[in-house]
Amino acid sequence: MAWVLKMDEAVEAGLVHDFDASLSGIGQELGAGAYSMSDVLALPIFKEEESGLPLDGDPKQPPFQYVLCAATSPAVKLHDESLTYLNQGQSYEIRMLDNRKVGDVPEISGKLVKSIIRVVFHDRRLQYTEHQQLEGWKWSRPGDRLLDLDIPMSVGVIDIRTNPGQLNAVEFLWDPAKRTSVFIQVHCISTEFTPRKHGGEKGVPFRVQVDTFKQNEHGDYTDHVHSASCQIKVFKPKGADRKQKTDREKMEKRTAHEKEKYQPSYDTTILSECSPWPVTSAAYASDSPGPALTFTAAQHSSYSVPESNSSSPNHQGDGTCLGINEQLQPSATIQETQQWLLRQRFTSYARLFTNFSGADLLKLTKEDLIQICGPADGIRLYNSLRSRTIRPRLTIYVCQEQPRGPRLERPPEAGHGDHSSNVYHAIYLEEMVASEVTRKLASAFNVPLHQINQVYRQGPTGIHVLLSDQVVQNFQDESCFLFATVKAENGEGFHIILK
Repeated sequence: MAWVLKMDEAVEAGLVHDFDASLSGIGQELGAGAYSMSDVLALPIFKEEESGLPLDGDPKQPPFQYVLCAATSPAVKLHDESLTYLNQGQSYEIRMLDNRKVGDVPEISGKLVKSIIRVVFHDRRLQYTEHQQLEGWKWSRPGDRLLDLDIPMSVGVIDIRTNPGQLNAVEFLWDPAKRTSVFIQVHCISTEFTPRKHGGEKGVPFRVQVDTFKQNEHGDYTDHVHSASCQIKVFKPKGADRKQKTDREKMEKRTAHEKEKYQPSYDTTILSECSPWPVTSAAYASDSPGPALTFTAAQHSSYSVPESNSSSPNHQGDGTCLGINEQLQPSATIQETQQWLLRQRFTSYARLFTNFSGADLLKLTKEDLIQICGPADGIRLYNSLRSRTIRPRLTIYVCQEQPRGPRLERPPEAGHGDHSSNVYHAIYLEEMVASEVTRKLASAFNVPLHQINQVYRQGPTGIHVLLSDQVVQNFQDESCFLFATVKAENGEGFHIILK
């Protein structure tokens, strides 16, 4: 029994010794020389997020991060830049994230910053001829923009502005401390800038670039803070989905060894840091809006609403000006077109159409005007340009009774008899009420409205029927009447009798 106890003690002592020895080697195995996190970060899975998610010890951590909510292509090699496919005209979210640590860029804390989003060319060759390329696109797509913001879906953006001279850019203010997301729509497709030769041409890649600025000492947003961009290709609607599916199927057919040479597809695209886009127009160099800048989508509540419903002082009280329902003529000059816009209460868009003549404005389609002015004012402007006289609900013809002439004792039937000596006035009623008949009779026959006491219609056997709304509603369209006046019994004013 004693021998058994001694054997147990020896085994226990040996196990303790072996366990202590194993623990003593743990620190040595995990030494800095034996294992490095840089080897792990070099793996392909971390390649995509390397630039957007720097290490905590990296002093060059960008102050902001922009995430495009669209999947990257799986058919991009490891060391190439990611590529994202977008559908033409579809809204895609860009999340504007505050990436600062405590104490980083303190001068923008609690303040707004300005960001400019652009769609630009990726190829250097096209960048050199960007102006000519965009001008050609502009002429082939009049009234369209390359880039728009989906205002109703965007969150946290204010003071949205576009420049008619820069169809591929939009700017806005936002608060980094609040949740901010903008939804962009790209209206050009990649093959529009490819020379047409044999068909099936490969589309050119674009870049979505975001440049962010802070205020300087004068309050202008000109101090550059951060820029980032990503590579995209734009397809016709549903084309991006088909291209993504095709790339995925191609990768599935490759061997495991070949797949290691390609980046995995990510659900979102992180914009990589880049140099700021060179500003070629002074319109974006200052926060104060220049003559070319205009607000867009005026119905949105998060920024200043143009005074589209206010009357212009240029036409108030001017009896010589045409009415509010006047129609713009194709022959109108630029100056006459501007005056027409002011009279039609489109003051906030007069700057946008500074160089438009009447013919230029009339060429724009309903979709063009909605794209430029937003749904509410775009439809209103379209209706004003194509204004047609509203068809009246009822038309009657009235002739003033002559003091002599037996032919006028009885109202002639429409289309019968000789009425060459009678001049009839057409009364068009938009509302079938007695008050409108009275008002238009007074206007047609130059009778003071306040002196008209009652209006009667002569009935059977010569009785006088008071003209009520029900009587007017039972008028036959294009009826003919004689207009006669009778002094009132009290001597004040007169009555009108329609015979």
